[in-house]
Amino acid sequence: MQKKILIVLSALFLMLLGACSSSNSSTTGSQTEGESTSGAGAEETSGKQEVVFWHAMSGELETVLNDIAADFNESQDNIEVKPIFQGTYEEALTKFNTVAGTEDAPTIMQVFEVGTKYMIDSGHIQPVQKFIDEDNYDTSQWEKNISNYYTVDGEQYSMPFNSSTPVLIYNKDAFEAAGLDPEKAPMTYSELKDAAKKLTKAEGGETSQYGFSILNYGWFFEELLAEQGGHYVDNENGRAGNATKATFNDDLGLNVFQLISDMHKEGTYYNVGQNWDDMRAAFQSGKMAMYLDSSAGVKAIVDNADFEVGVSYLPIPDDSERNGVIIGGASVWMSSGIAEEKQKAAWEFMKYLTTPEVQAEWHVKTGYFAINPAAYDQDLVTQEWEKYPQLKVTVDQLRDTKTNTATQGALISVFPESRQKVVTAMESLYQGMDPKEALDQAAEETNRALEVANKKQGN
Repeated sequence: MQKKILIVLSALFLMLLGACSSSNSSTTGSQTEGESTSGAGAEETSGKQEVVFWHAMSGELETVLNDIAADFNESQDNIEVKPIFQGTYEEALTKFNTVAGTEDAPTIMQVFEVGTKYMIDSGHIQPVQKFIDEDNYDTSQWEKNISNYYTVDGEQYSMPFNSSTPVLIYNKDAFEAAGLDPEKAPMTYSELKDAAKKLTKAEGGETSQYGFSILNYGWFFEELLAEQGGHYVDNENGRAGNATKATFNDDLGLNVFQLISDMHKEGTYYNVGQNWDDMRAAFQSGKMAMYLDSSAGVKAIVDNADFEVGVSYLPIPDDSERNGVIIGGASVWMSSGIAEEKQKAAWEFMKYLTTPEVQAEWHVKTGYFAINPAAYDQDLVTQEWEKYPQLKVTVDQLRDTKTNTATQGALISVFPESRQKVVTAMESLYQGMDPKEALDQAAEETNRALEVANKKQGN
């Protein structure tokens, strides 16, 4: 039965296009499938404890990660970390499922944030809380608004690693040309609508520049919902118990869908599709003046634009109180059923990863947040922020986030499937479907998926 469950859930994960996955980030190059290497059963290197690290970082991100691992290996004589690329987040998780619980499992494994509930329920991971307690390790040095996502019932299950949040990106030159203040981005839905109308331009009967766009991707809907303090599912976003039904089709979720529907009907909203590269190319070519993107892509966007780029917080409904954002990205999990010596060696590497010096390098070279905020005080970061003040805006938005179950993020094992239902609902808006009807349909389909998953888990 457990094997059947893993097969079904693996198929669900293949449907997800990660917001911050290595295959989509503009900071990465083309992916090349890495050679799979055995985990706990691998031959030791020169008498050292070997830590096999499966990950989904490709292109430039993989280069940075390999450099960090090499620096760690050279810093001591007892541990050898071997980072091994395993494809996208979805592909890597599918591979993990085939070896989880065996001697071929990797020592540590990078998993995207929406895989959290699945990993906890898998029975094949060792929560890092065990080593935190044994080592009296102070997790308060970690960014709370990041580590909270991977904390359930007071237990830290995995180590935060590459994290990002969505931000509003806008063309400052277009703002100035439209008579808008380039230093004042829209902070509310009404301000967003007004700015989009002024930014939308038509030439020869066709729209040459749209005011605003959101990628057809569920992550952005979740973020705009959380900004209002909304929950995606019941039981406090699945944090107080297993979620049994979707709640995102409430008035707060409807605010988001109504915004998209209204702006599309007004002709100020550009349907950019589901491809991240297409979205960024449309912005850089001037096809749209404002859009939502991942904070991890900010630096590359600034570098590739021939105009001045502005970055701001996510807008909220006029009558809403700002709550903040949910982190996206991934964390590092430790396999269970492997030698404790290997687990302890992996823990040493995890601690190394979160030092201010390493996190400063990671933040500057990748655009991801520093898990250890002390990294932002490093000269390397302060110098980078002078060149890219937009990066500090992304950090400020995270720091201003309130700690609650809305911004902590939802825990459901069928998240990938549910996200795809939301995408379908978003796309139906462009065909004129009623926002409430579209949202209710996505919620009903999520409810059916939750019911099936909970029955299989015996809940």
